[in-house]
Amino acid sequence: MIFSFTRKLLQWHAANPRSMPWKNTKDPYKIWLSEIILQQTRVEQGWPYYERITKKFPTVKHLANAREEEVLKAWEGLGYYTRARNLHAAAKQIVNDPEGKFPSTYERILNLKGVGPYSAAAIASFAFDLPHAVVDGNVFRVLSRYFGINEAVDSAKGKKLFSELARQLLDKKNPADYNQAIMNFGALVCKPSTPECAICIFKKQCIAYKTDTVFELPVKSKKAAVRYRWFNFLVLENDKEVIIEKRTAKDIWKGLHQFPVLETVSYQAQSDFLKAWKQTAFFKGENIKVNGISKVIAHKLTHQTIFAQFISVPISAVKKPLPEGWLRIKKSRLKTFGFPVLISNYLAQFRNEEDGSK
Repeated sequence: MIFSFTRKLLQWHAANPRSMPWKNTKDPYKIWLSEIILQQTRVEQGWPYYERITKKFPTVKHLANAREEEVLKAWEGLGYYTRARNLHAAAKQIVNDPEGKFPSTYERILNLKGVGPYSAAAIASFAFDLPHAVVDGNVFRVLSRYFGINEAVDSAKGKKLFSELARQLLDKKNPADYNQAIMNFGALVCKPSTPECAICIFKKQCIAYKTDTVFELPVKSKKAAVRYRWFNFLVLENDKEVIIEKRTAKDIWKGLHQFPVLETVSYQAQSDFLKAWKQTAFFKGENIKVNGISKVIAHKLTHQTIFAQFISVPISAVKKPLPEGWLRIKKSRLKTFGFPVLISNYLAQFRNEEDGSK
């Protein structure tokens, strides 16, 4: 059954090529970059980012020598910004290594910042033809359904079981094609919610298909609770300038910029919102003129939902010197800073609406 699976999968792969720019190269830098981008990101969304980043940083040395702000700006809108910071740190690791080139063994690749067992196996096999099996969400899904495995994929026992099975199935003479084949099969045929069982080459052997348990597999034991947060952004501005700050805490969007923010546990009416800001002691006197306030915007992340509102206030309302970390910049420079997509969308949409109403 095992050898039949591998043979048929490779035959399917040969007949169903999936052309992507990072699959037409053996450059480990570009393969690594694609693997990091595609963590938590669909191919269709990640593709233009891959092309943009490889154009801006064509080699690992270019990436290592860039400022963090440049890297985050290039990553803007892709989410999970820890990936970008780790990518930048790993690039520095590589160029500062005595050999000064991309590592060529699984163990050394795994030592790079932000690279886990899956990414290390993918890079090792695709760039260097090393016999390491990838185990990602697509692989969990295909194997659990085909073999009818009910062990939770996020348990220690499950991870060990699937890793060993993937190792046994791997075509060690052709690891790159096999790894690409099983990932493509999971993405194109054995899909999470809309599997193409009717045209599947494995439907006669697939345990899940024969037992009508396709939608019950793979099994996951953990489900993170969704966290709800309220962000109240203060847009301190005049016609030419605006105040921003950099997020530095260990939290979402670290390293990106935003308007000064107060986080509250629930929705704040405008009067309460302003009262809270007045208590920060950053302002001159009690009266704060409000130029405008946005509607509440819901922004969904994987395990969090952010509810945000933006209130525009004259920049003259804030005391001098500015609080530590606040930057007073020309509005024309906003495009040079990296922002979370929530704020980028506000700048693109709401600012245009305001300009049109003047």
